[in-house]
Amino acid sequence: MNEVDTATEALVQAILTSDVYQEYQRCLAKVKEQPELKAQIDEFRTRNYELQQSPDYAFDKMEQFQREYQSFRENPLVSDFLAAELAFCRMVQEMESRITSQIDFE
Repeated sequence: MNEVDTATEALVQAILTSDVYQEYQRCLAKVKEQPELKAQIDEFRTRNYELQQSPDYAFDKMEQFQREYQSFRENPLVSDFLAAELAFCRMVQEMESRITSQIDFE
């Protein structure tokens, strides 16, 4: 195994054992115990993504979306999962940003 493969494997293991990833997996497992709730979370995430990627993104549409899902997001299972997912995504984004900022690739 070369040096990059070894480092990649070490990084993967570090991610898998990190508190952030472990919390995400714990929350995901709880959500999966309730398939209907998992489907609602997936719908929320899809709509949120579509709104953010829409060429006519508007603050008022996002506010309406947030109001529509406010009570849904107050469910502790939902809020814990979304917070854990966001923390994990931010961790991965930070890693990607740190790696790409150090590499001269045009």
